Amino acid sequence: MPVVAIAPRLYVDSADTERVSRLLAAGVVHGVTTNPTILERGGRTATEIPDLYARWEGEGAREIFFQTWGASRDELLRNAETIRALGDRVAVKVPATAEGFATASALVADGATVLITAVYSVAQALAAASIGAAYIAPYLGRLRDAGVDGDALIPEMQAVCAGSATNVLAASLRSADDIVSLRLAGVPYFTAAPDVLDQVLQHSVSDSSAVEFDAAMGRIGA
Repeated sequence: MPVVAIAPRLYVDSADTERVSRLLAAGVVHGVTTNPTILERGGRTATEIPDLYARWEGEGAREIFFQTWGASRDELLRNAETIRALGDRVAVKVPATAEGFATASALVADGATVLITAVYSVAQALAAASIGAAYIAPYLGRLRDAGVDGDALIPEMQAVCAGSATNVLAASLRSADDIVSLRLAGVPYFTAAPDVLDQVLQHSVSDSSAVEFDAAMGRIGA
């Protein structure tokens, strides 16, 4: 079993402000991750990004991820600068394309916190580590949907990043077991939808035990 030297972190992958707020208030997530698809699914528009950042920063998120967009390096960089201007806790997501890697390299050189997203190969992970990106985001569920053994591939990505500033922030996680298995394989960081995080935090026996404890306290006169 791999030795895991990095403390784990959980992030919430959502633009559902009420559910994100509850998780931030509970102090169980490090931050919030989004992408254009998640924003659209949550009924949000690009014009709302500054308000979302301000809200989540005020609620204690230590990192807040928004994705840049554009067909060229210049467009990606220009939109990334808009994201960076939101505040010190922002991280810029950049797609793992040829233009994206060029954009990420320029952003890292300028001191930005960068996540290269939609990473689907170990070679891409190696490239991200070579330019010093803080994070890569492989999508476990989508790898499985494509017939790829993501449970084996994602730990290999973490392994080729060893000794660099880059770590895996695993995404498209569909169960608590996905998170646990990747952690045991050496992956440190995880982002998941609120429903999956609820699975991480809850267990039926824990809930029934809590009810029993409360009943016992009532009987002894607390």
